Amino acid sequence: MGRPGLNRRHFLAAAGGLTVAGSFGFAALGTGADALASDAGTRVRYWNLFSGGDGYNMIAMLDAFREDNPGIDVKDSTLQWGSPFYTKLAMAAAGNRAPDLGVMHLGRVTGFSPGRLLDPWDVGLLAEYGVREEDFNPELWKRAVVDGKLYALPLDIHVQLCFYRKDVLGKAGLLDADGRMVPVTSADEWFDVLKEAKKATGKGLQTIGLWVNDQNFQWWFFVAFYTQLGGTWFDDTRTEVTFDTDKAVQVLEFLRRHITDGYADPGFGGGAGAEQFVNGAPFVWEGNWSVPVFSGAELDYGATPLPAVFGKPATHAESHSFVLPHQADRGGAANEGAHRLAAYVVQHARQWAGGGHIPAHTPTLSTAAYRELEPQNEYVTAMDHQATEPKVWFAGSTGILAQRVGPIVVSSTMGSAGPETAARRMRSTLTELLATKNPMDGRTAAEGGAVA
Repeated sequence: MGRPGLNRRHFLAAAGGLTVAGSFGFAALGTGADALASDAGTRVRYWNLFSGGDGYNMIAMLDAFREDNPGIDVKDSTLQWGSPFYTKLAMAAAGNRAPDLGVMHLGRVTGFSPGRLLDPWDVGLLAEYGVREEDFNPELWKRAVVDGKLYALPLDIHVQLCFYRKDVLGKAGLLDADGRMVPVTSADEWFDVLKEAKKATGKGLQTIGLWVNDQNFQWWFFVAFYTQLGGTWFDDTRTEVTFDTDKAVQVLEFLRRHITDGYADPGFGGGAGAEQFVNGAPFVWEGNWSVPVFSGAELDYGATPLPAVFGKPATHAESHSFVLPHQADRGGAANEGAHRLAAYVVQHARQWAGGGHIPAHTPTLSTAAYRELEPQNEYVTAMDHQATEPKVWFAGSTGILAQRVGPIVVSSTMGSAGPETAARRMRSTLTELLATKNPMDGRTAAEGGAVA
């Protein structure tokens, strides 16, 4: 049977559970490229979701591309981050009004109906512009492949990190000879570190900020430590749940202990952990996008992947990736321009790394310019120890999986549900989601081509 067509009703169902503002509004981060440059023969329309520091870094990279490629005019538009962006992108692709190039979180690609709402990349054309499979981490590239075709070109990975204040840890005797945090290989060692750090922490400050009441962060932390334990989610056919509740309980107990032992204050919710870190708290678990914030505050700090408390290194990772939103007539100069632009940015991601992200293009990681970046050069090993969500249609950044399971993790961390109860609820939710059809195309995970 062929796939059902995606009409407006299908799309609105697919957007169910997403909070979409009355207007999708563009953020005014363009660089005045609205009119086709007089000497440009090709226009490439490019949508992204980068605002703040990310946005300004991207603009600088686009301006450099324009200077090097005067025959291509890039009309870039920055849309509202999160669900509104994905909703508008899906509507544009379904209505044949899609841009030539877009950006998505890699974990969302499988659920975006590759082959219908996304067009595959021409890997031969990418190779002509200098980008090849061997230039990427094998697992990262594999995640971008669906049904044997490349549907995403990774730009970076962004990871959850353990930020630490060197001044505080120095007083606590927790720095090694190189001035970096002492290595941690078990949960007991980690809580010993927190115990010593607490003694050197100023009054009114918690020892560690870890977003105890945020469903996204708590889910990301769970994914990291569950992966450290070797936990799995589903079998290879996506027909059976293999979620291990015993391992889940270990992770949930570990997260909860930060509060019960007095290291994380449940009263400091949201971004208060980062504020406390700036004010002298020894630790905060945050995304690598906080690097510009902490560096701008001129802190003496470092950053490592989340501690390997269960033995196996693994830290939660997602990836910004370039995609080709579906166009009925894709091809020609605009399509080639989209390939050229994406390949250029991927290969010139040194500036992008300034925002804290780890470039996906591995040759960039070996350059002297990248090796000099601090603290990026301390946590670059996260590229080889990525803990990612399962490759199913309901996963991905701020996706349905995080929306449904994240609050359960929070309930355990905050103490309103016991770890055993929470683990059973997580498994039950995974079972329900596995049997649910993707509103984008009416197929379950087992039917959705999720296996590369």
